[in-house]
Amino acid sequence: MTAVPDRRGGLVWPDLVQGTLIRRYKRFLADVRLDDGRTVTAHCPNSGSMKACSEPGRPVYLSAHDDPRRKLAYTFEIIDMGSSLVGVNTGVPNRLVRAAAEAGLIEELTGYDTVTAEVKINDRSRLDLMLSDPVRGRCYVEIKNCSLVTDGRARFPDAVTERGLKHIHELETLLAEGHRCMMFYLIQRMDASEFSPADDIDPAYGKALRRAADRGVGIAVYDVDITTRWIRLGHKVKCRL
Repeated sequence: MTAVPDRRGGLVWPDLVQGTLIRRYKRFLADVRLDDGRTVTAHCPNSGSMKACSEPGRPVYLSAHDDPRRKLAYTFEIIDMGSSLVGVNTGVPNRLVRAAAEAGLIEELTGYDTVTAEVKINDRSRLDLMLSDPVRGRCYVEIKNCSLVTDGRARFPDAVTERGLKHIHELETLLAEGHRCMMFYLIQRMDASEFSPADDIDPAYGKALRRAADRGVGIAVYDVDITTRWIRLGHKVKCRL
């Protein structure tokens, strides 16, 4: 079972199983020692490096699944990094931002009649959200999960991302066609006071983001309110390009 929307524009976790992280490896696997003494391998739904949220020995929380078609019965959802719980499931931001937008909780995304997810924009690509209104027109939104925080500064990406670069270019194309476009960075933790592109990790991404912002692509950055019971949209975070 995965997190489901609540009435407050957030998501409610299923009952989570607690354990201790042994290691995260091959990107999509994590070995965890559960509190009952068993060691299990959980699916890790995160293709990034997770360099700031995969420290062995940290408490972690898993969702359990009884679908016989699954190879792994558990999914890695949260790690406790001491300064904050951190959501590691990169599927969560799309669902959370959509729920918050539909609830009218995101200042930058209010004033639209409909919110549509996973919108096909050409034969090769989709963007995460499209908001539309007969008067305001369309607003395309690409959502990125951010879990890398150093000394209070959140940064994206945590690994070189050709796909992320492509999304910026696609937003610029749509902007040139007369549509409103926005990059939305969701920091899945509560210990960041500002956000910047991670130029030391992917300088091409930072350069492209600044160029897109100069051309009119909007940037929104929010953190979350996260517990082992729910995850909700938190506060707007200052963006420093």
